[in-house]
Amino acid sequence: MHSKILPELHLLAKEVQLEDYRRMSKDDLVVAILERSAESEGLRLVKGYLEISSDGYGFLQESLLQNNTRSVIVSAGLIKQFRLRTGDLILGKARRPRENERYGTLIRVEAVNNVDPFQSSKRPRFEELTPTFPEARIKLETVGNELSTRVIDLLAPIGRGQRGLIVAPPKAGKTTLLKKIANAVVANEPDIKVIVLLVDERPEEVTDFRESVHGVEVIASTFDEPPSNHIRVAEFVHERARRIVEDSGHVMILLDSITRLARANNLVTPPTGRTLSGGLDSNALHWPKRFLGAARNIRGGGSLSILATALVETGSRMDDVIFEEFKGTGNMELHLSRHLEERRIFPAIDILKSGTRREDLLLSEDVLAKMWLLRKVISDMDPAEAMEMLLGRLGRSKSNAEFLATLTQG
Repeated sequence: MHSKILPELHLLAKEVQLEDYRRMSKDDLVVAILERSAESEGLRLVKGYLEISSDGYGFLQESLLQNNTRSVIVSAGLIKQFRLRTGDLILGKARRPRENERYGTLIRVEAVNNVDPFQSSKRPRFEELTPTFPEARIKLETVGNELSTRVIDLLAPIGRGQRGLIVAPPKAGKTTLLKKIANAVVANEPDIKVIVLLVDERPEEVTDFRESVHGVEVIASTFDEPPSNHIRVAEFVHERARRIVEDSGHVMILLDSITRLARANNLVTPPTGRTLSGGLDSNALHWPKRFLGAARNIRGGGSLSILATALVETGSRMDDVIFEEFKGTGNMELHLSRHLEERRIFPAIDILKSGTRREDLLLSEDVLAKMWLLRKVISDMDPAEAMEMLLGRLGRSKSNAEFLATLTQG
């Protein structure tokens, strides 16, 4: 149905006696025709995200934002026929639940990720795509007085496909920084789908995030949920992002935090008898590393960017071990400093410890030379003094371009 051109859809709309069809967009028209067609067959049109069970069949989840929104079963036969995968967005016709049945049953698949299901079945698998270094920069700078994102653009630029760690002690402003990054990406990069994943978080923080950031999906498993739910939600987000990239789309996941995700996985992982320092099982970090490792730029295709916070200086030996295991796995690190936070300097970014690998692929030679000059100037300074100096200079300029142009003037 999605492959048909608009005149063909108008003819179908006329056949099913659809009113005002000429005023509808193509996507809305397709849905309206399918709804009318399903009603005539005694079925109902359903749309949801596929979650495949270990037994081979699956469920459609109506929303990524809410858990337990299952309403329709998908048979193993349909999954095999169309090579469906967890995280696929399915549009189809379903039979209503019969007596003593809890769920309806999907009868026909009309679209997978908004394309024809037969066309979708030919897409490559995520593992078959070729990863490369990030080459297209994600600009975070928005308005002149928003200094946090301007500082990140200067010190640790982010590209499409970046795998970044935001290393943060408690109360250093990591949540505020994530909100500003999310808002900046939505404003500057409209083709990137932004998903915020909050694991083991306080419910009020989830509400605040959803009200502070618009145009993104905020998906959460709060601290009152069992660890198994933290992992299930994270797996679902992980798979959904991979499906978008397989269709040459661009996704950014902002994860808070990889530390809590690793803690949760440690609780649900069957013990191997090999325990690391801090009580961490040796196998507990395998899946969190797989999650973070999915971030990549695809040659000739889409990209999956992941920025994950890592907690340090919490007083927990386990948290320290988790950070040590993840240190070096990313290609960008942003370190927040407790010392700067105590002096009320925000953003509390440690300039000397933060940076991006292969930033030369993201920046022009002229900009790169000026950024290296900036680092050379501040390399011998105290971190707090360096950040205060940088914020002062940025505050007197309207943009990073203007700041860099005046850098050689002293």
